[in-house]
Amino acid sequence: MNSNVKIDIPKEVAQIISTLNDNNHKAYIVGGCLRDSILKQQPKDWDITTSATIDQIKSIFSKTIDTGIKHGTVSVLIDKEVIEVTTFRTAHIEDERCLITDLSYRDFTINAMAYHPLEGLFDPYSGIEDNKNAVIRAVENADDRFREDPLRMLRAVRFCAVLEFDIEASTLAAIERNSALINNVSQERIRDELTKILTSRQPYKFNLLRDSQLLKFILPEFNACYLVTQNHPYHIHNVAIHSLKTVSEIENDESLKWTMLLHDTGKALTKSTDKKGTDHFYGHPEKSMLIAKAVLKRLKFDNKTITNVCHLIKFHDWHIQPNFNSVRKAVSVIGKDNFINLLKVQEADKKGQNPDFLVSSLKVLYKIKEIYAEIINEQQCLSIKDLKINGNDLISLGYQQGKEIGYILEKLLYTILEKPELNTSDDLLEMAKYLKNSKGDKYDN
Repeated sequence: MNSNVKIDIPKEVAQIISTLNDNNHKAYIVGGCLRDSILKQQPKDWDITTSATIDQIKSIFSKTIDTGIKHGTVSVLIDKEVIEVTTFRTAHIEDERCLITDLSYRDFTINAMAYHPLEGLFDPYSGIEDNKNAVIRAVENADDRFREDPLRMLRAVRFCAVLEFDIEASTLAAIERNSALINNVSQERIRDELTKILTSRQPYKFNLLRDSQLLKFILPEFNACYLVTQNHPYHIHNVAIHSLKTVSEIENDESLKWTMLLHDTGKALTKSTDKKGTDHFYGHPEKSMLIAKAVLKRLKFDNKTITNVCHLIKFHDWHIQPNFNSVRKAVSVIGKDNFINLLKVQEADKKGQNPDFLVSSLKVLYKIKEIYAEIINEQQCLSIKDLKINGNDLISLGYQQGKEIGYILEKLLYTILEKPELNTSDDLLEMAKYLKNSKGDKYDN
């Protein structure tokens, strides 16, 4: 034990450890909370490991919740705080339960330390040294650790991205050897780890998934993008590297991060090269949207996220012009709620391209933002519900209820997007009468 290491722990945690000790049970702080404390980061929660069994823990504390009985875990409630307490881990139920055995079955050295407020730090695998050197190293035999739980391979990459660490060479080699085992992990668990990587401080560590051979199993659609070069003035990276750069440029929102990761996945299916040797990717937004939809469904994302991401990918390459008509039409199609996000996507996209064109590209985007702000400030008509007449007004003119009314309202909206000053009830009724008399021809004054 290293008594020189001092960790500030909440009084509720100290109380649980003290109570277990008073009842002749060993108890220590373990896991991510200890790792984060050593890194001078605020732990999200606190975990305790103990020699006490589940039944003993429940008999000692009056308020407990059965949160993970199968894994030997109960939650203890102390002063409205919820602390997870877990019985020492062991390989076989008949084996003696002790702290060193518990720590030997943890994933990485930085997570295989234990701390007692009186005894100090127990660090049998030099986790504090690996913390200091920013290294992710498996505990004892890396192959065994990854076979016990293949998700640990993804966690290694996630810790690299979140903590800004590197994977130790033999651990990375073991991930590559065992990479196919990731197929045994549920899609939900894979989704959560990938999202944590994308929303981390170093999302470009996503490249480690390819280096370790994991990517070809969990996201083959993106793995293919590393082989898609882009010989085009606006691009200097292959599709995968470009996409990861855009992930780094977008704000830290899960839907936007996934949008940027998948926004160009359709380029592998749409690439063509002209006589001058310039690459083109006609129709790639639609293909990318379909690929993204399949990926997100496979990863068990909720329908709202799938819809939002696919909508942004579908329109990410829309060349909106910096004028009022073009912006109004774009907002009308994309929707006010999505338009600002689309501009964020397009800005990140530009920042992941050839920097020689960045200034001019951003100048156009910023002008579009100014125009949009003015349109919103003036409350200009952007959708059918903004029109100064409705279906009832059309019925009073003799239109039949149903598809005809929807068609005419769309016609009227199209005109108003070009000529917003005509959005008055008198002008709209006049147009509607004209359309009825001309059997649907576009109104033109």
